[in-house]
Amino acid sequence: MNTKLIGLVAGITLFFYSFCSYAAESHMAEALKHAEAAASASDAKAVAEHAEAAKTHAKVADEHLDAGIKSLETAIEHGKLGHADVAKVAAEEAVTHLKAAE
Repeated sequence: MNTKLIGLVAGITLFFYSFCSYAAESHMAEALKHAEAAASASDAKAVAEHAEAAKTHAKVADEHLDAGIKSLETAIEHGKLGHADVAKVAAEEAVTHLKAAE
């Protein structure tokens, strides 16, 4: 495989990773936006649609919070056992999940 093709594939991969990361980081903002839209909607159908969208984003954020807590528990456990490398990786995973829950 030539280096230009490898560079192109790497660039595309980074683009999609960045996009997915941005999308994951905005779940709480999206949940709040849709909840506010539901609260101010003038008809029942719009309330239900926005509430459903808010619930979907809130669930994703909640899954990331749960995963972040689990990673923190792993970091604590391994840190107390003196396993610095494993504890650090778990803490880094926690950071990733907690940022994604924002």
